Amino acid sequence: MRILGIDPGIAIVGFGFIDKEGSKCVPVQYGCIQTEAHTPDEERLLHVYEAMVQLIDKYKPDAVAFEKLFFNRNVSTAMPVSQARGVLILAAHQKGLPIGEYTPMQVKQAIVGYGKAEKRQVQEMVRMFLKLQTIPKPDDVADALAVAICHAHSSTLNSKLNEVLRK
Repeated sequence: MRILGIDPGIAIVGFGFIDKEGSKCVPVQYGCIQTEAHTPDEERLLHVYEAMVQLIDKYKPDAVAFEKLFFNRNVSTAMPVSQARGVLILAAHQKGLPIGEYTPMQVKQAIVGYGKAEKRQVQEMVRMFLKLQTIPKPDDVADALAVAICHAHSSTLNSKLNEVLRK
C-alpha cells in the first residue's frame, strides 16, 4: 500500500510517499512544493494544485493522509493555508483517492507514543522508522512523512477492527 502524507501550506507543502510492506514503512519519495512569496495567492494555489497532481500521477498512491490544520499563534496565515489545503484535497479527490486526516496530537501519539511530544522527537522517530541517514528538511517534509506513517499505523488498526466487526 502506497501512502502520500501531506503537510499543507501556502509557501511550503511537505509531501512524503511511503510504501507499507507488512509492518514496515519504506520511503519512496519525499520533498516539498514551494511557492514564491509576494506572488498572488491564486498563482500560488494553482502551482500547488498542479504540482500535487503531477506527484500523484507519477507515484500513484493508494491513499492520502493530511495533517489537520491547527493555528495557535499566527492566525494571519490561516486563510491562505486553508485554501492550499483545499486545492490539495481537491487534487486527491479528483484522482479518486481515499483521504485520512489526523490532528498534530494524533500524529505525535502514533509516531512517538506521546501526544504532546516535541517536534524534534517526532522528526527523529521519522528518521528511525524509515531508516534514513538524516532528518528530512525542511520540517514540513518530516511532518508529511510522519502523517503518512500515522496513516499506515491507523489503516492497519482500522482494517483489523473492521474484520472483527464483520464476524
